[in-house]
Amino acid sequence: MKTIKLLFIAFTVTAFAQVNAQTADEIVENYLEAIGGKENLAKVKSLKMIGKINAQGMEIPIEAVTTNDGSAYVQIDFQGQKMKQLVSNGTKTWSMNMMAQKMEEMPSDMSKMMIKEFKDFPNAFINYKEKGYKIELIGKEPQEGTECFKVKLTKDNMMIDGEEVPNVSFYYFDTDNFVPIVVETEVPTGPAKGQMVKVPLS
Repeated sequence: MKTIKLLFIAFTVTAFAQVNAQTADEIVENYLEAIGGKENLAKVKSLKMIGKINAQGMEIPIEAVTTNDGSAYVQIDFQGQKMKQLVSNGTKTWSMNMMAQKMEEMPSDMSKMMIKEFKDFPNAFINYKEKGYKIELIGKEPQEGTECFKVKLTKDNMMIDGEEVPNVSFYYFDTDNFVPIVVETEVPTGPAKGQMVKVPLS
């Protein structure tokens, strides 16, 4: 009887894990379908996102554009003046040196990391298995007053200052329409290293 109970528990745990993995896949499939479907997403040539950054009590408008060939730019509007903060041509990346007020080529590790991120076009969930990425359903958790599925996305490790760093993000998908309303990531470098940053989406 004890053996049967242990086998039943083992079977239940295994089945639960498989359901969770399948559910994470279903969430992503529903999300991709909700934003147009894989066939239509494959036709997208460029993507623009607009938003704002809260810095020292100021709201700074930001615009980010990526294309299907890996080129991209990030631009802010500071007191009516538009300034590029980051530019990539798909093989090299430049960022703004605020002290010198000029664009400078980024260090190799950072440049490669940014280019790889830009080439996840139009988003990281397209063909994620072929890329070697993993997804995991953590559970349900409310965000912005909305019940959400919390899905962990694990991508290839990043190389920063010669050290491999985990590349993990958490996506909070609205349980009603399967679109992400918040993305949470850990800052990998700089003064805010180790802090979790939440980006609300709309």
